[in-house]
Amino acid sequence: MAAYIAKRLLAAIPVLFGLSIIVFLIMAMIPGDPATAILGSYATPENVARINADLGLDKPLPQQYLIWLGNLLQGDLGRSYALNRPVLDEVLERFSATLILAGTALVLCSILGLLAGVVSAVRQYGLADKVITVLVLIGISIPSFWLGLLLILAFAVKIRLFPASGMYAIYGGGDLPDLLHHLFLPALTLAVVATGVIARLTRTAMLEVLRQDYIRTARAKGLTERRVIYRHAFKAALVSVIPVIGIQAGFVLGGAVYIETVFQWPGIGSMLVNAISTRDLLLVQGGVLVVAAAYVLFNLAADVVQTLLDPRMR
Repeated sequence: MAAYIAKRLLAAIPVLFGLSIIVFLIMAMIPGDPATAILGSYATPENVARINADLGLDKPLPQQYLIWLGNLLQGDLGRSYALNRPVLDEVLERFSATLILAGTALVLCSILGLLAGVVSAVRQYGLADKVITVLVLIGISIPSFWLGLLLILAFAVKIRLFPASGMYAIYGGGDLPDLLHHLFLPALTLAVVATGVIARLTRTAMLEVLRQDYIRTARAKGLTERRVIYRHAFKAALVSVIPVIGIQAGFVLGGAVYIETVFQWPGIGSMLVNAISTRDLLLVQGGVLVVAAAYVLFNLAADVVQTLLDPRMR
């Protein structure tokens, strides 16, 4: 197992290296000049040239990348010129809030998706299966940001049951109940699409397993239907669903960018939106790389869990 994990970690290195090149080149091709964004009305040609020299933007693009990569390998992501603080400190501070939101959404969509998929497979062509199928199709089809706006309108404006934005109350609060109160709507919004995907694949995997000979043998032995489904069929189907949950973890992290903007959640998504608007290149590059590294680790964890559950992979 240790050799397998080490192999997967080594395989992730070229992925992250290629991603760093893509992110760097995309940010370099974005129209606009960071020096002009920093100086504003003081953006004279002399001042722009001086800022570009200070930031190293007057050097050729390959040299800029090599300098940035060398600093990255030393754990230095640079300094945000818009916030005037180290990029790593800002990214890690914001990423903790994103992990709370994305982690809650991932747990929520995993539980609901697995439960819905199992019920839909067991009650195939029944009323429960039809209702779950319709709800899944609606959930997958609705854009997350639009669903977030609808939930804000319904539960924050009309009913006033949940707050519309923020992570904590402005006055007072700051404890766990306050966090959960603010977390419910954005986490639910972020989990809807992933729940639909997991539910559909769980249903497909369960139906395939329920047709296997050993399931019929288990029933013939006199085992209860609950034991057959949850002890034998669900465990076998879960092996196929675990990698999908790992992929949905990446979707949830990516979707946090616009969900955090809708709900004003102080995470890395809203940070990236602000950094792009101010042309804070180092902050954008650092944020994207941290999210990408987290995505790789999520998939690695999913593969390890799948290997533990399936002896054939070992």
